[in-house]
Amino acid sequence: MAVELDVFVGNTTIMDEEVYQLWLDGYTVNDAVTVRMEGGVLEEFEASADVLLSDTMDQYRTFQMCERLLHSPAKLANQLLFQIPPHRQAMLIERYYAFDDSFVREVLGKKLSKGTKKDLDDISAKTGVMLKSCRRQFDNFKRVFKVVEELKGPLVENIRQHFLLSDKLARDYAAIVFFANNRFETGKRKLLYLTFQDFAFCAGQLINNWTVGAVGNVYQLTDHQSMVEDMDVDLDKEFLQELKELKILISDKDLLDQHKSLVCTALRGKTKAFNEMEANFKNLSRGLVNIAAKLTNTKDVRDFFIDLVEKFIEPCRSDRWTAADMKLYLTHYTNSAHILDTFKHQVVWDRYMGVIKSCIFKMYHD
Repeated sequence: MAVELDVFVGNTTIMDEEVYQLWLDGYTVNDAVTVRMEGGVLEEFEASADVLLSDTMDQYRTFQMCERLLHSPAKLANQLLFQIPPHRQAMLIERYYAFDDSFVREVLGKKLSKGTKKDLDDISAKTGVMLKSCRRQFDNFKRVFKVVEELKGPLVENIRQHFLLSDKLARDYAAIVFFANNRFETGKRKLLYLTFQDFAFCAGQLINNWTVGAVGNVYQLTDHQSMVEDMDVDLDKEFLQELKELKILISDKDLLDQHKSLVCTALRGKTKAFNEMEANFKNLSRGLVNIAAKLTNTKDVRDFFIDLVEKFIEPCRSDRWTAADMKLYLTHYTNSAHILDTFKHQVVWDRYMGVIKSCIFKMYHD
């Protein structure tokens, strides 16, 4: 009895990028074949449907065999089973760890646990991202979180080196890890206008300025801090305590009036929103200073972004401030504190307001 066999012998592992993306997106073999047929691949290569099915199945098997290596990307370079050129390895890793912004926006700030994983069916239906792809992305977030949790040193660099990701993707993962660790609230209705990239930018600001490992602070660590805390993941508790000192800006009536006078003098004649800025100065200043003073409480850390929106962004938006108005106001509001004779907390103030200004600029969509 004659048996027909298709045999292909080669050295370099053949991987079609389009098929790889279909596999990553969660398509079944049959659905992937349909997509490829609709894309005109049969006509392009003068192939039959059976050959296309066989090719797709073969590539899916290869990807599935590679997947365990992709969980620890450094292993991909050191294995001998698949002959994959370095540039191809980089593509496989980068795409495997890529994620949909719509998906990450739904899980950002949530605990990366089984409880959240149970919600993936609903998230898949809401975002249109296939369930299999949702699971891959969620498992990637969890895997990166667990690995960097055990490492000391700069968060972005640890992610980049351990998972061999591009700088941009490593920074995005750092934001995801940072939000999961601090459990920032991102799902409230008032925050839904903000994109993942808005939050990722703010995470970068917080990591670089308010954590134990922030620039200029790393050399002041006690032995206890460096042993107990993850430098780029945990907020600097000593700094958060020092923020309470800023309360004097609103509790001392003379200081509050002096601050208002300096800011309004600098703003007069420079913006159409001046009257609203002058009228609301004390409420806006109380809002920003009270956010600072409460950050020693875990719940208030979680509500950081909702507080920024409710206590500052929404009042400014209702007064029709432009983005330029916002920058002008916050610049003079920050700088004027340096001229206050009895205010002695300029270093803490600048460290706080530098981040606040950057986050509000990013979050204020006029």
